[in-house]
Amino acid sequence: MSCTTILVGRDASYDGSTIIARNEDSCFGEFDPKRFVVVKPADQPRAYTTVQSHLTVALPDDPLQYTAVPNADLHIGEWGEAGVNEANVAMSATETITTNERVLGADPLVEYVPAKGAEGEDGYEPAVPGGLGEEDFVTVVLPYITTAREGVERLGALLEEYGTYESNGVAFSDANEIWWFESVGGHHWIAKRVPDDCYVTMPNQLGIDEFDLDDAFGAQQDCMCSADLREFIARNHLDLSVEGLSAFDPRSAFGSHSDADHVYNTPRAWYMQRYFNPYDEVWDGPDADHKPTGDDIPWARQPERKITVEDIKYVLSSHYQGTEYDPYGTLGTEATRHLFRPIGINRQNHLAVMQIRPYRPQVNRAVQWLTYASNPFNALVPFFPNVDDTPAYLRDTTTRVTTENMYWENRIIAALCDAQFAETSAAVERFQQKMGALGNRIVAAADARVDELVGADAQAEEKLDEQYETDDISEDIEPMEPADIIATVRNADVRAALEQANDEMAAQLKDGTDDLLNSVLYTVSMKMRNGYNRSDN
Repeated sequence: MSCTTILVGRDASYDGSTIIARNEDSCFGEFDPKRFVVVKPADQPRAYTTVQSHLTVALPDDPLQYTAVPNADLHIGEWGEAGVNEANVAMSATETITTNERVLGADPLVEYVPAKGAEGEDGYEPAVPGGLGEEDFVTVVLPYITTAREGVERLGALLEEYGTYESNGVAFSDANEIWWFESVGGHHWIAKRVPDDCYVTMPNQLGIDEFDLDDAFGAQQDCMCSADLREFIARNHLDLSVEGLSAFDPRSAFGSHSDADHVYNTPRAWYMQRYFNPYDEVWDGPDADHKPTGDDIPWARQPERKITVEDIKYVLSSHYQGTEYDPYGTLGTEATRHLFRPIGINRQNHLAVMQIRPYRPQVNRAVQWLTYASNPFNALVPFFPNVDDTPAYLRDTTTRVTTENMYWENRIIAALCDAQFAETSAAVERFQQKMGALGNRIVAAADARVDELVGADAQAEEKLDEQYETDDISEDIEPMEPADIIATVRNADVRAALEQANDEMAAQLKDGTDDLLNSVLYTVSMKMRNGYNRSDN
């Protein structure tokens, strides 16, 4: 599954939030319509069977409620992809990443093996289940964690026990931390804490470029890994660093550097970092410090200014604007304009941007910004995850094409606008700005309403002051006990207020999207090749 991820540490974000974001893109030649849902504890399975690998995993009896963005068609599995649970822990799963032959030879992927022959006949061999994969990760991890660090620990333990049949990167965040997890072969993994003052770009490659093994096997302040990783590296001669000159480099040891990477992957990291650090280095020309095809583009770096949600939407919608690689542009040649795989691509399924705000109480600390289909032509809008239900416009996606749900309406708009990009771009930009501004207003109004509701109880207000108010929003937030978190976020009045805000956002989004569809349909229709100026009346 091809995707693009960006992670923003709390000191690098505009308001002190941790932010994790990812485009989920479908495979070439197919669509995967998405739904935005709330999964309640009663609906969470206690024994989970994967569709892809036919593996059954026993799950704990005390799940938290969580949001997810599963497929509308479940024939290949759930694919929950992105969500926030009641402890305000966010998870994005997964960024498909690449590895190399040395790793796969040492620790093969755990793939499903179908049965051979018929049961009872000579030579019959029963089927062998495979491991866990992107289809499963949100379902088997997110309901059972109360911190980002716990997410790393639980997913790591599951992969060590069951293995995986693919190479994946997974993000976890809470109010204090972001952790990035990468699988290495079938059963091994590494994870690194995103520096608070940095952002991370991930374009379908194993990305971590420096890893402290002493920390991972010691305090685990910034690094964690599978229990036998040191022995695995030594036994299979995976460390390619020159002794005394560099720290352990997982990207060289575990990753790939193929010609395909330089067309499909590295240009995306190049463009995102070019946007966030335009003056730090030379990005263009033969003397560029980093080129689109470079293998040494950093995993994490400090931005030149604080990063906003709007910035994230822009870079994850990118088609290399302002460069010779823009397929809609006029710079370069026809060849250069189609040289690299865009970030904002035609087969996008959804974009989820999960923001955990340390300055808000638990009840509305999390915001899950969401949009569907091709990012250059859609609008990113906010929803509160701690609710009892999600709006029908985003929840009830069908496999049938219709303008009555957000996924298909956005996909229709994108197909129309692509054909007449220059003529429709102004209408799209107005729509995106209008919806973004409206979303920020709705969040602010919902925050004010929550303050009214929580403030009605003096004792509750005193507790919130003690737990969450701080002069320095970059200070660590003291974690509450899970039972206290649940009692707080399950306040019925607050949930009703947040659900009302979500419904208002969805209704306004539907009206705005209908208007945009009307506008671009007219514009594109007038540009049809069989048009003729003479009228019949």
